[in-house]
Amino acid sequence: MNVLLLGSGGREHALAWKLAQSPRLATLYATPGNPGIAQHATLVDLSATDHGTVEAFCRAQAIGLVVIGPEAPLVDGLADSLRAAGIAVFGPDRAAARLEGSKGFTKDLCAREGIPTAGYARVTTLEEARAALIDFGLPVVIKADGLAAGKGVTIAYTPAEAEMAIAALFETPGGEAVIEEFLTGEEVSLFVLTDGDAILPFGTAQDHKRVGEGDTGPNTGGMGAYSPAPVLTPALEARAIEEIIRPTVAAMRRDGTPFSGVLYAGLILTNTGPKLIEYNARFGDPECQVLMARLDDDLLAILLAVAEERLASVPPVRFAPGCALTVVVAARGYPGTPASGGTVAGIDAAAATGAIVFQAGTRAQGDAVVASGGRVVSVTAIAPDIAAAQAAAYRGVNALDFPDGFCRRDIGWREIERTHALR
Repeated sequence: MNVLLLGSGGREHALAWKLAQSPRLATLYATPGNPGIAQHATLVDLSATDHGTVEAFCRAQAIGLVVIGPEAPLVDGLADSLRAAGIAVFGPDRAAARLEGSKGFTKDLCAREGIPTAGYARVTTLEEARAALIDFGLPVVIKADGLAAGKGVTIAYTPAEAEMAIAALFETPGGEAVIEEFLTGEEVSLFVLTDGDAILPFGTAQDHKRVGEGDTGPNTGGMGAYSPAPVLTPALEARAIEEIIRPTVAAMRRDGTPFSGVLYAGLILTNTGPKLIEYNARFGDPECQVLMARLDDDLLAILLAVAEERLASVPPVRFAPGCALTVVVAARGYPGTPASGGTVAGIDAAAATGAIVFQAGTRAQGDAVVASGGRVVSVTAIAPDIAAAQAAAYRGVNALDFPDGFCRRDIGWREIERTHALR
């Protein structure tokens, strides 16, 4: 089977790496891709916003499945266009992708269905936002309603920080925001696959959003992750699926907008149980890297079963024992304006340590790989336990030669502290 993969980040490199291992795969195409993805796929120049061109390419190359990696094409309705043309797609339609594309939509769904989440208010003007803030104590969570690449969230600890956040969101007309109650607890990610009806758990992970060690500094798209996340115990995972995931899938189906793809639930473990922070309509980045490193099944077969509404016949997903951990190496200046053009050397040396180097913000410049984005590479390792996985990942990081790069040196710290406390 020929497959087309859309995207250019570390998530898509991990998907390409795993798809390329499938015995069912004939040719993997990717657009726009990156130098790492090019090791597994034929890169093609297509615009995801030009649905007709993508459809024509799929027909010309007999594409049996399109895998949409990032969120923007999903919210733009690319999956709708391809399905209307009879082309199998992994990823939700535009209406279902609102679970990520509009935080307000998701909060309203939670309120309607009794899904545990933080108290909230939806606001569309600066004046509404200021009035709503009166009803919330401090700290308070302020979120842009739409897509924000993981960086549209402010936790305001003072009135001045809250005012600054809402002023920025409503600086231009047409802004929308969600103001939320601040919840206390540990955050964790739960992934499930669904074809709009059946649900298949697809692993857990814990991301590290803050740019600085000890979870300090501004939010980023993610500076590292590990999987599985034992803090989400089997009992808590089952509870989250029954109280959060299953009612969401049922509501979307009942409303005529069934969700097909991967539903990524960002959870917070409160003293009263798991609550939903927000949904993503695609695999996380860098969570996808650790999930793919652990996956012991044929990814293409599973994604095709989702696209063809056969998920109920798929057995439980098999993951390798142990732990996978990934460290994001970002360009100096990230999450602000990252330095661009710096040479990223030592990728083969990092791989020689046993790590997997997934490229993200990179481009080819002659024979060299250079930085072209904020998060440049994700160095991933799998080992029997988290401490060993952390050590292996950082051996890979240390083998890189990227003077413009930096990383956090404490990825996995919470779980390592828990492990040490039990000894």
